[in-house]
Amino acid sequence: MLDIAEELNRWVEQGRDFAVATVVAVGGSAPRQPGAAMAVDSDGTAIGSVSGGCVEGAVYDLCQQALEDGESVVEQFGYSDEDAFAVGLTCGGIIDILVTPVRADSSARPVLASALAVASLGEAAAVARITSGPAELMGRALLVRSDTDAGYEGGLGGHPELDRTAAGEARAMLDAGRTGTVEIGEDGSRCGQPITLLVESSVPPPRMIVFGAIDFASALVRMGKFLGYRVTVCDARPVFATKTRFPDADEIVVEWPHKYLERTEVDGRTVLCVLTHDAKFDVPLLEAALRLPVAYIGAMGSRRTHEDRNKRLRDVGVTELELARLRSPIGLDLGARTPEETALSIAAEIVANRRGGSGVSLTGAHTPIHHDGSRKAAGHIGSVA
Repeated sequence: MLDIAEELNRWVEQGRDFAVATVVAVGGSAPRQPGAAMAVDSDGTAIGSVSGGCVEGAVYDLCQQALEDGESVVEQFGYSDEDAFAVGLTCGGIIDILVTPVRADSSARPVLASALAVASLGEAAAVARITSGPAELMGRALLVRSDTDAGYEGGLGGHPELDRTAAGEARAMLDAGRTGTVEIGEDGSRCGQPITLLVESSVPPPRMIVFGAIDFASALVRMGKFLGYRVTVCDARPVFATKTRFPDADEIVVEWPHKYLERTEVDGRTVLCVLTHDAKFDVPLLEAALRLPVAYIGAMGSRRTHEDRNKRLRDVGVTELELARLRSPIGLDLGARTPEETALSIAAEIVANRRGGSGVSLTGAHTPIHHDGSRKAAGHIGSVA
């Protein structure tokens, strides 16, 4: 739901009634991940997507029905061997969809409205909703925000401890920037009658920091923006690090790269792309970068440059374990030549690293098309994140 927060927030501000359908669980080769949403208002206007087109028509009808009867419902869609053209996922996957009415008389409307307002501003928040459990609790919502150390908005009903436990789980998911489901007891414990919560996290865009104001960097900035990163370009040379050369960058910093990296904020979703191609910049920068808890560190250069750079890094005390984190030469082998092709190869490696992909061609391969990204859980989430 939070992946279409900006549009839904406008609907709330306009006083529209609507129903929102959210992917809460997936299996097999499902096209969208938990948190993906589609909404339909009382006039029949639809936004968003839950399946890339496979089951949108049926979900549209479910939303209209939910608006009429005011009840939340969970519906499962999957592939039908008897009729591949029946309502279902012809890609072979299975998805569970939670459909929640957000009408003026809905008890969940105030907390969902708050969640949409916060997410539309790009602020960090997580909303938890019951997707499996007692019928009277279905669709209820609870909101936690990053700007408050404790407390929450809304409530799930039921046992008093349930809200406190759900808020704790939601805050943990928010801290990791994750969207997914968690199972707890109806009384808030880890035992007893289970209920399932979908926790959707909305967090500010992850950072991509591009070091080196060269032509390849300009193409990579555009690619980073396309992938949803907040992109910073850093170079110590003011004649090259200019807004004119990098109009798509969110930020341009004229400073020695390693000094900037020492003072700026990074986290487990940050990617660092070192394109400086100069030892006096690369070595102190990578010495610092390889000791930071970031998602990806890549450095441009030939294999000869790579070997020389690794030797210099060892000489300043970088360990083999730290060096193993470095992607160098940067990017996947696409045969890239132009700055745009090179940017694509770097972006492909970043996505493969983020999602747990192998980087090999899918043709003839026996690997999953969609990865759950569980081994990269500290990186990105289903919503963009």
